[in-house]
Amino acid sequence: MGMNAGRGADPTRLSPPARIMRRMLRMRVFVYKRTHPGDPGPEGCFGIDDCMGSHRNWKYDAVIGVGGIGGEPESHGIDGKINWIGIGPDKKYVPNKSGPEVTFDHFRYYGSAGRDLCELAPNLANRIYSKNVRVLVKDFSDKEYIEVENILKLAENSDPSSCRVAKPDKAQRLGQCVAKPQTERVEPNEGPSRPNRCG
Repeated sequence: MGMNAGRGADPTRLSPPARIMRRMLRMRVFVYKRTHPGDPGPEGCFGIDDCMGSHRNWKYDAVIGVGGIGGEPESHGIDGKINWIGIGPDKKYVPNKSGPEVTFDHFRYYGSAGRDLCELAPNLANRIYSKNVRVLVKDFSDKEYIEVENILKLAENSDPSSCRVAKPDKAQRLGQCVAKPQTERVEPNEGPSRPNRCG
């Protein structure tokens, strides 16, 4: 896919044609900010509780979920951290949901144990947190995209979503992930922008 394109090159020193070629080879990566855990959980089904709704139907090659920095994500211990990574989406449409359920060829779940986004991807973190960006798809600067590639490397050798290979029950035979009881309060956004936490 596009993860190896131009690896190691300084994008600020590439010729204009090389920069254009690099952009053409890029994966479409869906990066979004989370307020709560649970969707997906460790089983790797994005949309199990219908989080992010119709956004799940967008065109993308990989997804990175990062914790927001408000009170809700902080209370769950996911604030400012890389929560999960999925590469190679497989979408299944099921009744009574606003978007497909998505599983992945390679899925890595961190939850509250994820790496600090500011440390691994300072340019991406600065954009997300200082401007209160909720969702990004492909619209990255060259420096931000190199950071996105580095995040994706963490999952490129990970196993598929476990709910793809688990013994199917009735719901899974119908192409539907099995939802767990929702215990967290879900907030649609975090409000106004906040000072840059990356310093």
